Amino acid sequence: MAKSIYRILEDKRDVLVRRLNDLVDVAEAEREKMVEPLRQAYASLFKAYAEMGSVKVESVAATTPSSIEVKVSERTVLGIKIPVLEVASTQLPLTYGFLDTTSSFDEAVANFRNILTPICKVAEVENAIFRLAEELKKTQRLLNALEHLIIPRYQEAIKFISANLEEREREDFVKLKHVKKLIERRKEVEAVGAAG
Repeated sequence: MAKSIYRILEDKRDVLVRRLNDLVDVAEAEREKMVEPLRQAYASLFKAYAEMGSVKVESVAATTPSSIEVKVSERTVLGIKIPVLEVASTQLPLTYGFLDTTSSFDEAVANFRNILTPICKVAEVENAIFRLAEELKKTQRLLNALEHLIIPRYQEAIKFISANLEEREREDFVKLKHVKKLIERRKEVEAVGAAG
């Protein structure tokens, strides 16, 4: 049974490794998708700082809500719960008037809002990677325990029990031979007594 469990855990480990490799590729692709939009968003922001001044940009930015609503649900991958993130709305109402800002500031706001969904996607994939990696560690620890502790102990116990059973079987065989000889002697003695 321990060997069967070991084989099942080996299969699980192999599937986890494949899934992890796939997720690493997805994470790299998702990060690549974020590079250009982030570059554009920061370029627009730097341009807004240059055109409006840091005091004006920061005072307008202070009116922006410090958090957004993200819906979190779960999906199961190989029995592991993985959070799924979804930005509730990227079309948040503006908290400033267009007369107070420049087009580069408005562009920076739009770019940063558009990058929210890809950031959540990257966070989701990276979280999945960490959770699968943790499960892989647990699986590997179980495999090591089975391979180096549990299975060898059972094998030693089986050898010990088998040796004891064989020894008892030999003892029983010797006892049976002895009893058989005793029975044969009694029969001989009874046959001699009955004949005489």
